[in-house]
Amino acid sequence: MKDIAGLLDGADDPRGPSVVVLGASGFVGSAVVAELARLPVRLRAVARGAGVVPVAAEAGIEVLRADLALPGSVAEAVEGADAVVHLAAHIGGQQSWRTTDERSERVNVGIVRDLVAAFRGRPGPPPAVIFAGTLQTGSATAPVPGSYAAQKTAAEAILREATADGTVRGVVLRLATVYGRSPLSGATGRGVLATMAARALGGEPLTMWHDGSVERDFLHVRDAAAAFTAALRHVDELQGGHWVVGSGRLERLGDVFAALSGAVAAHTGKPAVPVLSVPPPDYAEAGDFHTPESDPAAFHAVTGWRAGVPLREGLDDMVTAMAATKGGGEK
Repeated sequence: MKDIAGLLDGADDPRGPSVVVLGASGFVGSAVVAELARLPVRLRAVARGAGVVPVAAEAGIEVLRADLALPGSVAEAVEGADAVVHLAAHIGGQQSWRTTDERSERVNVGIVRDLVAAFRGRPGPPPAVIFAGTLQTGSATAPVPGSYAAQKTAAEAILREATADGTVRGVVLRLATVYGRSPLSGATGRGVLATMAARALGGEPLTMWHDGSVERDFLHVRDAAAAFTAALRHVDELQGGHWVVGSGRLERLGDVFAALSGAVAAHTGKPAVPVLSVPPPDYAEAGDFHTPESDPAAFHAVTGWRAGVPLREGLDDMVTAMAATKGGGEK
């Protein structure tokens, strides 16, 4: 794997550049830690909960437990950083994975404000900040005020302004729907496919709020992690922009849910659970019925990154992991 040390301006420490991962114990965060641990960097893994550290790593790894919503905690977490991979996020409620609550704005927007404030006026080259966005931010439908997508949009705007004034070198990766099993933590997340796999493992039918023709791009978590490393290698070319990161293949949800039901049946030896269309709940949003554009060609052209995990392979691996933990997973 190509060394990123020489590609981060100001990273003149012989131990390599200092890379901080915020949200390191989460679904995507743990996969990014696993990816970066293979590089000659000084890696600081920051999370509110306990994280998993790779047993064998080329990186020098420091683990910092912190609640980034508390005043001063972000500045402490990123002190001395050459680059920050910002994956910390908060999703509230159980009705929808995009539901927000009173903590959401503080985490999803406030941490970016604190991050910019921590770096403003710092001498030396601006640090790189790679921010995890969502394809829903760039949807043709306007995000509902106060929603997760709206908060991501606000955070992107703060980072864009800080990049324009030279405080940071900000890069936004708008991720497709991430799924799979994180290679370090084994987590399977709280996304739609993990939710449906848990239902199928419990013998429950898989329900859709439409006829199944709505499409999504599903990005395996290992491919997502590799995209963040690719972004770190190409910060100067990517800074100031938002970049779509996905497989580039749109899949009909009806077909994917049927394949998931079949994967669970093959694993358990039980009959496949049915896939049903049901009336949408009151909290459904316009984006739930919209197929987002997902073309990672621009990001590939700059970085050479390309998604590599086939969907069916990723589904089988996720089902195996969830069955072993009785449907467990974490965001």
